[in-house]
Amino acid sequence: MKREVITTREAPAAVGPYSQAVRVGDFVFTAGQLAIDPATGKLVEGGIEEQTRQVLGNIAAVLEAAGSSLDRVVKTTVFLKDMGDFRAMNQVYGQFFASEPPARSTVEVANLALGALLEIDAIAVVG
Repeated sequence: MKREVITTREAPAAVGPYSQAVRVGDFVFTAGQLAIDPATGKLVEGGIEEQTRQVLGNIAAVLEAAGSSLDRVVKTTVFLKDMGDFRAMNQVYGQFFASEPPARSTVEVANLALGALLEIDAIAVVG
């Protein structure tokens, strides 16, 4: 089965030895996305709501580059720095996945790169 590395300038560039996403067959697996504005390379200002919007926008851009979209996501994992942000994150997340949302795991973590409040990765189907 063919393995294709996905890159796009519409999402933050990888800052280490990883890819923005990898497509294998009919599936695309994204790297964890932080709330980095691809135009500035910096974490967006604001709280959990703003960061959630940016993260999901970044995921959407990577999925589009892979031939998929948010409505084709089958699984996400949300890493929250503070589970107290769950409700606010969930409200924004629900705006992106209003109909037939994907399966999801949400975990609290001790720390995230750049002091981010959350990180999300996704698995989607292509086509």
